Amino acid sequence: MAFWKIRRPPEWGTEPVPPGLRILRAYDLFILWSSLGVGLLVLAAGTLLVSAFGLTLWEAFAVSLVGSVIGSVMLAAAAHHGSRAGVPTMVSLRPILGRRGSYVPSLLNVLQLVLWTMFELLVMGTAVAVLSNDALGPWTAEISVPLWAVVVAALALGGPLAVVRDWLERFGIWLVWASTAAITVAVLLHGLNGDLRLPSVASNFTGAPSLLLGLDLVVAMPVSWWPVISDYNRFARGPRDSAVGTVLGNTIANTLFYVLGAALLLLGVSASGLSPPAPPPCLRPIGPPGRSALPLLIILVDETDNAFADVYSAAVSTQNLAPRWRQFWPVVLFTAVGATGALLLLFLGEGIGGSYESFLLLLGALFVPLLGTVVADSFLVRRQGYRAEEFADGAPRWRWPAYASWVPGIVLYLAILYFQFPVGATLPSFALALGLHVIFSKVDASRVARAAAAANTAP
Repeated sequence: MAFWKIRRPPEWGTEPVPPGLRILRAYDLFILWSSLGVGLLVLAAGTLLVSAFGLTLWEAFAVSLVGSVIGSVMLAAAAHHGSRAGVPTMVSLRPILGRRGSYVPSLLNVLQLVLWTMFELLVMGTAVAVLSNDALGPWTAEISVPLWAVVVAALALGGPLAVVRDWLERFGIWLVWASTAAITVAVLLHGLNGDLRLPSVASNFTGAPSLLLGLDLVVAMPVSWWPVISDYNRFARGPRDSAVGTVLGNTIANTLFYVLGAALLLLGVSASGLSPPAPPPCLRPIGPPGRSALPLLIILVDETDNAFADVYSAAVSTQNLAPRWRQFWPVVLFTAVGATGALLLLFLGEGIGGSYESFLLLLGALFVPLLGTVVADSFLVRRQGYRAEEFADGAPRWRWPAYASWVPGIVLYLAILYFQFPVGATLPSFALALGLHVIFSKVDASRVARAAAAANTAP
């Protein structure tokens, strides 16, 4: 009797990618990050700019553009460190946080990626139900979730090079760009008033604080990718290709989809009255379904590469904790957990409203200050002066300056949100962590130098 066997594709875990596989050009990474910047969840986040913070469409556009540029530059700066060494993001933190110190962000990253997978599969299942008008009956969304999960797991097992070169560049991105253009033209043809503010939230609009909180929300989306960016940019030909492709691709896609999300919600309100309609406006076709559902359906298909990145990077981050593990079983496990969570939310009738907003801001609180610490160490303290063994077992167990910088940044970010100070939380917490790490690293270096001098003078 013959048995079919699944052949595992080649994978790269914690070890540096060899030069022969560092082949992604700026164009390739532009395709990847413009695709990852596109998604129904980004549209959903864009609706929050007008429904939660009371911004007009023009204000949403300004906040989306500025926030996307800031977030994308921060994202590219994060990629610089890991991609030069050819290692995944969590492994690149070993010289900065210590070998065991890198376990904490690795665990946080796995958790946030599983939650992202849950949100992605939830919105994908909901989108199928909305766009098909419940073609499979009242359980259309629930039936769709495990089917999408199988697709996502297959992409994650294929790996980044296959997804970028064989799927996105040949088919996926062209369909997405055409669909995005169709939706953009449809929105523009409606002649939406850019100064319209939702009556239901206009009384809560507080001017600069709302704008700054909206800015935090926009920055949170590209920054949410930084804990995984080197999982993909380690395949870049060089730092310049990594930076250019990342900044251009993510800035354009993130800006456009935040603005489109805000515009679609305002269109839905204009069509249905003074309150946002259900289901979520970002999932509603524009105009007659027979004419306009296809662009959103194609974007739905593209959503699989976002979920792919979540699952693949969760598996890679797990390998920082257990380097001998293969990626196959973590991919299967995390996809199954994400699908189970999505189904649970569907059965409970939960959506992605306020919990999604809180989730994005919490990610900002955890990872923006850590990014400030990484940028400080990479560009100001060590200036890329890392030895190859520091990305393996040659790193110290813990490095206290990084944690002494990261934690106060988290506290500041959360304090600004909690007390509603009239400033954004992103840049202050980033700057605090960056400055503290420079100071504490100098203190630590001075301590080490004194200890070495004392050891040399001892009899």
